[in-house]
Amino acid sequence: MLSLDEIAAKHWDCLVIGTGIGGGTLGHALAAAGRDVLFVEKGRAAFLHDDALRGSYPELSFPRIDVASPRNASQLAQAGRCYDEIRDGKRRFVPFIGCGTGGSSALYGMAMERFLPSDFAPPADAAERRPDSAATAWPLSYADMLPWYQQAERLYRVRGCRDPLRGSDSELLLPPPPLTAHNAELYAHFAGQGLHPYQLPLACESLPGCECCQGYLCSRACKNDAARICIEPAVREHRASLLDQCEVIALEATATRVSGVICRYQEQTLTLRAERIVLAAGALITPALLLRSTSAHWPQGLANASGLVGRNLMRHFVDLHLVFTRSGGANPFKEIGLSDFYQTADGKLGSLQSFGLLPPAPILAATLAKDVADAAPWASPLLALVRPLLPALLSRLFARGVLLAAIMEDLPAPGNRVVAGPPLAIEYRPQAEDMRRLDAFRQHVRRVLKPYRVLSLHQAEKNSMLAHVCGTCRFGNDPASSVLNPENRAHGLSNLYVVDSSFFPSSGGTNPALTIAANALRVADHLLHPR
Repeated sequence: MLSLDEIAAKHWDCLVIGTGIGGGTLGHALAAAGRDVLFVEKGRAAFLHDDALRGSYPELSFPRIDVASPRNASQLAQAGRCYDEIRDGKRRFVPFIGCGTGGSSALYGMAMERFLPSDFAPPADAAERRPDSAATAWPLSYADMLPWYQQAERLYRVRGCRDPLRGSDSELLLPPPPLTAHNAELYAHFAGQGLHPYQLPLACESLPGCECCQGYLCSRACKNDAARICIEPAVREHRASLLDQCEVIALEATATRVSGVICRYQEQTLTLRAERIVLAAGALITPALLLRSTSAHWPQGLANASGLVGRNLMRHFVDLHLVFTRSGGANPFKEIGLSDFYQTADGKLGSLQSFGLLPPAPILAATLAKDVADAAPWASPLLALVRPLLPALLSRLFARGVLLAAIMEDLPAPGNRVVAGPPLAIEYRPQAEDMRRLDAFRQHVRRVLKPYRVLSLHQAEKNSMLAHVCGTCRFGNDPASSVLNPENRAHGLSNLYVVDSSFFPSSGGTNPALTIAANALRVADHLLHPR
């Protein structure tokens, strides 16, 4: 490993800010090809620290179980979790996203699914078309992405079965494990209605005793996240360097080029330099960094000549449905998916899939208490009276069925945005068309789950649901309506690239991880073999 002085003195081939799916995948590809790569990560590298919290939620190690907050920053950091608050109007919350090697993939439920061909085109439904619809079209097609999807599936060792509603090119090389009784029952239920269930593609080794580890760091070599698949091999096998617990403050730039990356590391400030700079800090932090990097050349923020940096924030609308199956007992796994509602007479909706387990009941009770305090503070004393009973009640409730997630695409809107702060803030309001489609989706889900007893937990309107945040630096052909060009290079800057989910022009209706990984491989190939 290089010393700090050697890292600061070196002019790198590529400096990657962030180690999630986008930054990790691209950096690994460049390092494997012999390029000098430096990863800079604000959080901790769990594989370098013996005190990393693995195998459980950090909230269980708090002095008193409560929602995540900056006062618990140490435990959150040890668990690879974000520990900074975000402001949403009058409310403040710590989002449930990653901060550490692997980014949010270190916490994900491992669903890695392709977008559909329709996701790459402008809206086909007249009700969804708006004046800026052309800008929501991707500057490449599904056919362009196909080889990179296949390469990403091999890299992350994705297992699953083909969605019957997709083409034969979506066949996966690795088979999934057998369905558990709960999901086999729902699979048969959906198929009996003429729907098209399939086994969800998962980046999981499914080792004996696998618990899915959704929401926390895996304690075994089972979860195929960006840290295990990309960052560790890049550092240990391909001579990449990693500077963790190092926060990037701003980027220095001339009119046409990023000249330095200003960082805070162990209470000192240093400037790092590289031939190419890759931003992959996530769709919240990446635009905030650009907006804070003002200069005479870039008075509105770096790469922000269009005024679109931070705008068109999308986060998906996600509802949860607890289905009381005949097969009793809790089920921790994501197993089945359904894309019959992706394109409907009601417009483009999204996917229905197994969710896996929620956090332990005491954490859910604390989250409910905060939600009540934020939305209806007058009701907090009433909730306090019954709160001691809530964990036991919630435990019994969620141990009796299968939890499904309904994931619906939200449409980009310039008024939905990231505000750089400090503190970092979001402004997000669902549009009328979003709410019309959401109501239609909820009706479809209710219909296909009959005659089961179902407890629906409508979470879609909650702005704290940021696990799939995207779109804040979208790419496109026109510099006036996009931040990045089709190769993910910032318009007007010769050496700045963005490869996290910020680049999405639209959010799709399923998990974004595989699309981020596939695109990162595509951009890495462009950097290695410019055309």
